[in-house]
Amino acid sequence: MTEDQQPRVIAGRYTVVRELGRGGMGVVWLAEDSTIGRQVAIKELLLPQGIPPAERQVFEERVLREARTAGRLSDPGIVTVHDVVQADGATFIVMELVEAPDLADLVKRHGPMPPERVLKIADQMLAALEVAHRTGVVHRDVKPSNVIVTPNGRVKLTDFGIAQSTEDPRLTSTGTLMGSPTYISPERLLGHEASPASDLWALGATLFFASEGAGAFERSTTAASIQAIMNERAQLRVTQQGPLADLIMGLLNPDPHVRLTPDQARYLIDQARAQRPPTGPQPVVPGPMTPPGLVLPPSGPQPYPPRGGTQVLSSSPRKPQNVALLALGGLVLVVAVAVVLAVTGVFGTGKSNSAATAPSANDGTWPPISERSRSSASNHASASGRGMASTRTLTYGPGGDVTSEDFLQNVGTGCFLGTNAEQIKSVECSSPHNLEVFAQVSLGASDDPYPAEAELRQGTETSCKDKASDLSPPYMVSQGAMVPTKDVWEAGEHNGLCYVVTARDSMATEPVGGN
Repeated sequence: MTEDQQPRVIAGRYTVVRELGRGGMGVVWLAEDSTIGRQVAIKELLLPQGIPPAERQVFEERVLREARTAGRLSDPGIVTVHDVVQADGATFIVMELVEAPDLADLVKRHGPMPPERVLKIADQMLAALEVAHRTGVVHRDVKPSNVIVTPNGRVKLTDFGIAQSTEDPRLTSTGTLMGSPTYISPERLLGHEASPASDLWALGATLFFASEGAGAFERSTTAASIQAIMNERAQLRVTQQGPLADLIMGLLNPDPHVRLTPDQARYLIDQARAQRPPTGPQPVVPGPMTPPGLVLPPSGPQPYPPRGGTQVLSSSPRKPQNVALLALGGLVLVVAVAVVLAVTGVFGTGKSNSAATAPSANDGTWPPISERSRSSASNHASASGRGMASTRTLTYGPGGDVTSEDFLQNVGTGCFLGTNAEQIKSVECSSPHNLEVFAQVSLGASDDPYPAEAELRQGTETSCKDKASDLSPPYMVSQGAMVPTKDVWEAGEHNGLCYVVTARDSMATEPVGGN
């Protein structure tokens, strides 16, 4: 711009300073917001040539509605969308300005990232996507160039300009794929709508790029890339085994119904972090430690069950795997996010019990079981999860209902035995037991503040009932949920636990969750 030229002003408010970059979907400008007096990033959308007018109109309507949907996304891991405007025949997305390189540039300059950094990026990207998906927004274009990495390691997901609200029935497409070809999931290439599962596939492709230094399906032409996505499995060379490899390959599963869920992905992230070499003195943790596990093959039979069933991460029959919880002053809980909580017996006081002696909520029995639960024990063989009674929701951790040190040190896939909430112990699932953890529910991002306990209970109860609906466990007659205490939450554990229990004086000798 020469001295005689007037600066470009968008919508009478945003004065363009200079170009920040450009790509297939538009140009990004640095601009001054004259109303508020701050600098912003503005993306001017430029649709690819060849898109028919009807499709352009649908896309422009979608972008305008993004002002409503993206405005609901409030998370440190998401670049804020301030405004969406139309001016001079063009559409502009006004966003928070983050002056930092994107993941694509970082890898191009420095090569593959170390596993610790990839895991940190995975953790923050997953949390950001979970926030968006809970709000009903699908990103549609997750890729390295839309992941900004600040100097302090903070990750921000940007470019929700082509995001889709799953709650808006008018957001239909005439068939044109929006997004970067090498980061579009197989089901979208087949014409299916974008979904949270397709975002997770793109997350896997992005993590592959960060870990390997190159895209999983980058080929010389777009057609060749699409062909690779549809007919090939990605091959890891740098990250060849372990939970990080399982995470990437599980997210890249071509079947969206078998692809890793957010809970399963979070579990593998925690597993990978637990295997990192210590950087300082480590506390001695009593009780059994879980050996590194869940090493899944990069190809072949799918290792994960379909959605809607029990979400157990296992590629073959195995013994219970309990993720150790470090106890040092407080609790630092490293808990399996996709475990199955199946309790095989009501924890009693050791007294003989009959159908006429129902335990009260404070008589030492844990968890309290209703009369319906006890009377249904004789009919358990024909009962399904939908027929199991629900017991009250409990809290686990210091000051909560479940305070057994052994239980807290061995939370994870596995079975437990005990007659009191303070005396539960971990046992092999082939041994008599009356409690098994069969699933976990992610209740928030790692930096979320502690919510109201009622909110935690409601979310966990709903999720656990859904996860238990397809179970048909022998001897199990009641299902319930546990939520972390405030101390446990503030120590970093943000997962609810789902469990099932046996009738009093009954024991199980096999798991219901594949442990």
